[in-house]
Amino acid sequence: MAVSDSPSGGSTPPQQEQANKYGFTKPLSLAGPIGTDLQRNSELEKFLLDSGLYESSEEAAARKEVLHRLDQIVKNWVKQLTRQRGYTDQMVEDANAVIFTFGSYRLGVHGPGVDIDTLCIGPSYVNREEDFFIILHNILAEMEEVSELQPVPDAHVPVMKFKFQGISIDLLYASISLFVVPEDLDISHGSVLYDVDEPTVRSLNGCRVADQILKLVPNVEHFRSTLRCLKFWAKRRGVYSNVTGFLGGVNWAILVARICQLYPNAIPSMLVSRFFRVYTQWRWPNPVMLCSIEENELGFPIWDPRRNPRDRFHTMPIITPAYPCMNSSYNVSASTLRVMMEQFRYGNRICDEIELNKAQWSALFQPYVFFEAYKNYLQVDIIASDADDLLAWRGWVESRLRLLTLKIERDTNGMLQCHPYPHEYIDTSKPCAHSAFFMGLQRKEGVRGQEGQQFDIRGTVEEFRQEINMYIYWKPGMEIFVSHVRRKQLPAFVFPDGYKRSRIPRHINHPAEKTCDDATKCYSGPGSSERCIKRKNYPETMDKQLDKPDKRASISPQRLECVSPESFASKSGGTAQVSIECIEEVRLAGSITKDANNNNEIKSSDALPGSGLSTEVADMQISEPGFVDITHDMLKSRSVEVPNENGVVNGHKARDLALDCLESEETESTNRLSNNEGGDIDMDQQVDKACNFITRAECSDYVPNASSQNLNCEGDICVADPDQF
Repeated sequence: MAVSDSPSGGSTPPQQEQANKYGFTKPLSLAGPIGTDLQRNSELEKFLLDSGLYESSEEAAARKEVLHRLDQIVKNWVKQLTRQRGYTDQMVEDANAVIFTFGSYRLGVHGPGVDIDTLCIGPSYVNREEDFFIILHNILAEMEEVSELQPVPDAHVPVMKFKFQGISIDLLYASISLFVVPEDLDISHGSVLYDVDEPTVRSLNGCRVADQILKLVPNVEHFRSTLRCLKFWAKRRGVYSNVTGFLGGVNWAILVARICQLYPNAIPSMLVSRFFRVYTQWRWPNPVMLCSIEENELGFPIWDPRRNPRDRFHTMPIITPAYPCMNSSYNVSASTLRVMMEQFRYGNRICDEIELNKAQWSALFQPYVFFEAYKNYLQVDIIASDADDLLAWRGWVESRLRLLTLKIERDTNGMLQCHPYPHEYIDTSKPCAHSAFFMGLQRKEGVRGQEGQQFDIRGTVEEFRQEINMYIYWKPGMEIFVSHVRRKQLPAFVFPDGYKRSRIPRHINHPAEKTCDDATKCYSGPGSSERCIKRKNYPETMDKQLDKPDKRASISPQRLECVSPESFASKSGGTAQVSIECIEEVRLAGSITKDANNNNEIKSSDALPGSGLSTEVADMQISEPGFVDITHDMLKSRSVEVPNENGVVNGHKARDLALDCLESEETESTNRLSNNEGGDIDMDQQVDKACNFITRAECSDYVPNASSQNLNCEGDICVADPDQF
């Protein structure tokens, strides 16, 4: 293969290299590890090893064998096509295709059982549409070693997914403007982009970006260990998913690489801590870049807020380092950024405690308890007639779920915040193939609803349904249902043991909340300690609570059936009814109730005519007709750094943070921490003070509020305040 399929390569430049070689700004600190850092690093490496993040030597050998076999298959495929098209014997002999790897495997941070991202590069006369997705597909389909073959030609980056000898493969194809592809092709050279279309550029850029990242970090092994650690953390905390609107592998790689540039002599334990310290204070939408953005005579579009209006509205720009430089995180929305910032703050708190010897590394990787964080959820049920249909149908729906988040943000004027959870759940009791995704819902923090206000998102869900039903490979039995469920009505299949655990007093902003006394209301916010305010208990309210019947531990939507759209419509008279589960119990359609705590109407009504799914979430109703483009309204007052008149983003004008003042603050903070023998050090305050100069990106009001939700404390159980959705 042209590029080594072994992820273990890479050199480590000496520390004597110029301080500003990596990245376009000078480092924040050149400090290396001290004794305590080395000890923490050893503990971190042991934790990662014990967590099973490294593959065995047998699996590594099996992956290399699969890549070798795949390389032979594509070479024979190209030779076969060359012969069939009447080329000379010499051309047939010279015909060639090569396999490159990218993603986590190329970066050297893959774990056991993960897929291998691969790219096949072929000559100019072998095309993607017919030769790759039809002829090569048929060749693979006839092989016994290949299973679960799934072509996805309409994806943003066309891909063929399959398993080869049990190892998952994602195979892309790029046809470059050469008749003969050399075995030692240099994919990093710009010539591979000559005379190719944009899907091919996107396919090539996966490899080009991975190679460029490895070239731009000061120490490859430290980068790999840190990235492996933070990818594991992101998955445990539920923020690892590009398709859902969070961050994928390349996004996390660029973020970690930037920290490695800012702290070139730090070891992984230090880099993990600095990662959270820096990104907790990052002023989005200032972009994260590993190098300056430059134009090229090829003219492919690059991330350029000056020339491309849509680039100005990107929420969390993370720019790829290879031409054409793009924003790899365009899927991030205001809601998902809010969730990630909260998780960054969580990580920063835990790392501070680890550095003060108040916590172990295991505390950082505690799983996020999603189903205890919100009072309200949207449940998206996906069903199909069989497992094969569900695989394709679920992939389509999952790729569109982030649009539902954007639409809810838009249609509620940003008042209803969404937290899509990137984990799939399966109800094995269903008579047909089933998959479910969930989304947490809450009112925007700091905003209290008025009496009688509601969130009515039936029209939003109907619009989403119509887009989902545009799936060109739809088959009878493929259905989707969306329902609003309360926390106490969550179905049993979302819990590991099939039943709901006793509530742990946890919240998204508080990893270990203290148990509160009865009849107490706890408030917490940034820079303030918890304070408890006694709440009156009215006798009539207490009597009503005592008289209430017991509620079911979990309620699974009973409307789901494995039926085709025709039979479903005939059963419901053309209207697909979706029940609404409200606060106290399952309400009947058309009923209106009021929340006893905040007097907000909770309304459930009949489904929209012709709708396959509809839902309404209580608290606030849009007062103006039509849709409100909240994204535009939120971002139009912001500014981000744009390229200069020469089309180049100036590295000094687009500085990520106040690097000059951060350098001195970083040194002072590190010294205070190392000299501390038990006192609390507010690291955030030090970094935040140094970052206050940032005015170019006027987004202080845009950074998600760090304050947490108010909590009602009922005995030893803390639940979301009824005044907050």
